[in-house]
Amino acid sequence: MSIAPDDARRDTQHLYRTMREFVQSMDDTLPGKFEITKEGIVHDMMSPVKQHELTALRLRKRLEGVMPDELVAHTGTPDVEDAPEGVMRHPDVMLISEADMEGDGSFDPRTLIAAIEIVSRSNPDNDWVGKMRDYPLLGIPVYAIFDPRTGTGAVLSDIHPTPAGPRYATRKDFVYGEDVTIAEWTISTDSLPRYP
Repeated sequence: MSIAPDDARRDTQHLYRTMREFVQSMDDTLPGKFEITKEGIVHDMMSPVKQHELTALRLRKRLEGVMPDELVAHTGTPDVEDAPEGVMRHPDVMLISEADMEGDGSFDPRTLIAAIEIVSRSNPDNDWVGKMRDYPLLGIPVYAIFDPRTGTGAVLSDIHPTPAGPRYATRKDFVYGEDVTIAEWTISTDSLPRYP
């Protein structure tokens, strides 16, 4: 009989709780955004710049213009959290039903229709590598990335198992100016700002 897996799981849960408490204690103390991954705490130290926030605003408005009324493109808090997996993320835009936003605590990632990220200048690997790994693990069916550094992006979907864990099987790249389909809804990427 082996007890190592239970010990390992208990240690992982303890580590996650410790990181979660640290992140909560730092929320109003340090600038930037904190997230938790399997590798530890990610701290994007830069506050979002105007181009980042304007992109989130335009995407939200465009998506809410084509989605049914009971769905929202949410840009606020709380985080998306799967404590047993030890992951807490905060998408820039979340497509979710208004009914799934009710209640207390973090959002269940499995209620999201899609997660959208606008790549930050200070930590692009967080969006292009870390979240590309974490979002399928959390069961988020569609992940869209908009990169104001290059004026390009990608929409990832079709979660499938791999030896490294769940990953997106389908990737559709786009350039700003093209229409892009996120889940079931197609929007324009015209006039999305770029970083200088």
